[in-house]
Amino acid sequence: MRILKYISRLILLFSLVACQADREPQAIDLSQLSWDQVVEKGQSQKLSMMMWKGDPKINAYMQNYIKPHVKEKYNIELEIVSGQGNTLVQSLMNEIQADVDQSQIDLVWINGETFYQLRQIDALFGPWIDKAPHAKLIDFDNPFIGKDFQQDIEGYEMPWGNVQMTLIYNSDQVQDLPQTRSELLTFVKSHPGKFTFDHHFTGLTFMKSLLIDIAGQEELAGDFDADKYEKFSADLFAYLNKLKSYLWRKGEVFPEDVAQMHQLFAAGELWFTMSNNDAEVDNKISEGLFTKDARAYVPDFGSIQNSHYLGIPRKSAHQYSAMLVINEMISPAAQLHKMQPEVWGDGSVLSPEKLSETMQEKWKNTRMRTNAPPRSVIQKKALQELAPEYMIRLADDFQEKILQQ
Repeated sequence: MRILKYISRLILLFSLVACQADREPQAIDLSQLSWDQVVEKGQSQKLSMMMWKGDPKINAYMQNYIKPHVKEKYNIELEIVSGQGNTLVQSLMNEIQADVDQSQIDLVWINGETFYQLRQIDALFGPWIDKAPHAKLIDFDNPFIGKDFQQDIEGYEMPWGNVQMTLIYNSDQVQDLPQTRSELLTFVKSHPGKFTFDHHFTGLTFMKSLLIDIAGQEELAGDFDADKYEKFSADLFAYLNKLKSYLWRKGEVFPEDVAQMHQLFAAGELWFTMSNNDAEVDNKISEGLFTKDARAYVPDFGSIQNSHYLGIPRKSAHQYSAMLVINEMISPAAQLHKMQPEVWGDGSVLSPEKLSETMQEKWKNTRMRTNAPPRSVIQKKALQELAPEYMIRLADDFQEKILQQ
């Protein structure tokens, strides 16, 4: 059943790719486009952005900083709607199937398998990102930024933030931190019900870190390899099944998402939670959700570091405006503001050495984190993302081999 679902998904994607072949080229001639033209044509428009809205601090950053900034500078009215992953892909896919002239979405927050699926159906505008002035401040040679789940971004999405997964723990309850897979299994068995993971993006990222630890980073680098996946995922699911009965609620249910896991941690029901944002422990302490006893770390088996991106739908009627907004969202001022834990704690995609001396001083003098580990420490344990098909297969297999067992 899982294989049929996976194959049918790919058939639908590739059939839509074939339908794009006879379409007229996009209206904007990117080869002749100047930034002055973007500024001239992009002002005074209403823009719709689709993004994940599951974090109050991220929502506040967008509502209280980005929206008023682009309104004041360009008279752009930014409307933010909720949607991510399959919802976003399905919305743009439906528009392509219906052959609509204009998309209802002008700007999207994406990465990984979502970017992969949108590229398969030719749903993104581009390549355009080299037109944005602030893009020159990004180090695209950094594999954690210039590649998205092993995919070259090829100018179709703009890096927006960079994060690394951490485990967050209650330092009052946990002093001897598990560093290896075997130590984690021993800890969970000794403290049943105090550890778990969700079965969506964050939990899948955790599982991918374990998969890389089992196989080795080099074994899984590059394009998806079905034979390697079958070989190493068998060991992964054998390990997860050893953990299962000692997890929260005996592994009979899993948190729906990371927000629920954070709530269980805050209530003391769990001793661990986790986050794809390495500074989120400080974020949640400043928010009042976590106590000051919360700490974050990366085990010796490592954790995935990745970036998230901004894209423009190919059928957007406001591509100039979207380019203006994205350029402002990657500006040094906007990046510095969202790096602060009390604002968001999101890592920057800018290269500090490319900033002005004044901005470099501001970055040095801004308090970034207290209870989260320094990026310089956890960077040594950073694992590169896997090709998107690994995550798709893991999600399907987790349903079959863990949730339904």
